[in-house]
Amino acid sequence: MKIGFIGLGIMGESMCENIVKKHDDTVYCFDFVSAKVELLASKGAVACKNSVELAEKSDVIISMVPKSEHSMSVYKEILPVLGPGKTCIDMSTIDPSVSVRISEMVKATGAEFMDAPVVKSKPAAIAGTLGIYMGGDEATCEAMRPILAYMGENIIRMGGNGKGLVMKICHNALVTQIQNGVNETLSLAQLEGISVKDYATAISYGGGQNFYLDGQWQKLQDEDYTTAFSLANAAKDVGICMNLAKEVGFEMPGEANVKKVYDKAMEQGMGPDDWRSTIKIVRGH
Repeated sequence: MKIGFIGLGIMGESMCENIVKKHDDTVYCFDFVSAKVELLASKGAVACKNSVELAEKSDVIISMVPKSEHSMSVYKEILPVLGPGKTCIDMSTIDPSVSVRISEMVKATGAEFMDAPVVKSKPAAIAGTLGIYMGGDEATCEAMRPILAYMGENIIRMGGNGKGLVMKICHNALVTQIQNGVNETLSLAQLEGISVKDYATAISYGGGQNFYLDGQWQKLQDEDYTTAFSLANAAKDVGICMNLAKEVGFEMPGEANVKKVYDKAMEQGMGPDDWRSTIKIVRGH
């Protein structure tokens, strides 16, 4: 079974590399940044000149691109070469409704389609320990599970097409609200003379313990904003969540407050920074 991987960004690069290391057949790759393709080719992947060539040669086509419009563009481009016997897995974090439209387009060719967004960040992508939320028919999801296992260790099917993405958006909304709570309470504690380390230790003793603080307090203390997950990508996910809530007539005041923080950060040109840098907005600088 030949696998093709489109999109070699911060996450995709390491995800594709894990497939190359673990899969016993050809792995094709493509990205608009030629240096990324050359890097993966040096590690055993076979470079393709464009997405269409990759899709023609692959039995399984995996995409990992930044936004809804990018996913739609990829699948419109490769649609003419899709058909029975091919399976498409979009691992991008995009609007669930867009993913459903893509699934309908792809399935009309006779090919299969599923969404499989990931959780956790770059270190987990490198280690092959991502969490993966599958959305698609059960047979397709189970058939693709061994391939997804090259990249992740916690894999769960959430329902039909688009439902993996609904869960990913809910997950990220919860995480951004936890982050905002940490940003606010840590800043208050510091104003009262409590160190980041002591704050993190004290929180770990009670019900407020959370993975975000456990994993980030050292970097927050060091004011290390080296990008592992960009603020722009987090802001995109917050926006998708608010749109999803609006579609179903549900109000999310907590996430609406988070959106104000992210909107302000984006207005200040902080998009390329790590999402940890939202604490600067909460602190007012």
